[in-house]
Amino acid sequence: MVQTRDVGFPDLAQLFQRMTGDEKHDWAAASTLHVLWVLYDRVLNVSPERLDDPGRDRFLLSKGHGPAAFYAVLAAKGFLDAAELDSWTTFGSPLGQHPDRVLVPGAEIGSGSLGHGLALGVGTVLGLRAQRRTRPRVVVLVGDGELDEGSNHEAIALAGRLGLGRLTVVVIDNGSATHGWPGGIAERFAVEGWETRVVGGRDDEALYRALTAAHPDRPLAVVATIRKEETA
Repeated sequence: MVQTRDVGFPDLAQLFQRMTGDEKHDWAAASTLHVLWVLYDRVLNVSPERLDDPGRDRFLLSKGHGPAAFYAVLAAKGFLDAAELDSWTTFGSPLGQHPDRVLVPGAEIGSGSLGHGLALGVGTVLGLRAQRRTRPRVVVLVGDGELDEGSNHEAIALAGRLGLGRLTVVVIDNGSATHGWPGGIAERFAVEGWETRVVGGRDDEALYRALTAAHPDRPLAVVATIRKEETA
């Protein structure tokens, strides 16, 4: 489990509010806040002291156009100095409108163009497997709109065929997908052999259970549903 400072969700919300401006993509970012909190507070085996530990879990933020929530979590957990949030996206700040893995401690990938994260996650699991590292878990956070991109369909199919049980994708279903899928997002993964779970995107306990229940020899897709009109 992650070893971090003793902070709570209210502290995280305050950190999130320190970042302002149109580039924040406020709703896109806010819709990820609870998922990110549960992952870093209770699920992922990561810490600021183990940034280069080959045995760490990997978190890949594919939904990189709204990274404010990600930055807030990293600050809450000691990866970043909270003061850096106040000048985010300004000249000289390491915290850009898309996270840069070279500049942001704890960022595993530089994510800008949407739709690439899941394929990178598949490759990361296969790379770890080639190194005979079977313990690290790879978790990819994507938005429902990203799944319109064709590379995701290939990654979904390949991960299911190969039975990549160390791979988890969390889909933020905030109603922004253009095309949709017959039967819903979870069905798109299920037909390719994934274990699927659908939970409320603001229900921390349900998210935790969905992310930690066993799914041997199958990749896991957790669909976190959330709408603007819901209360925080």
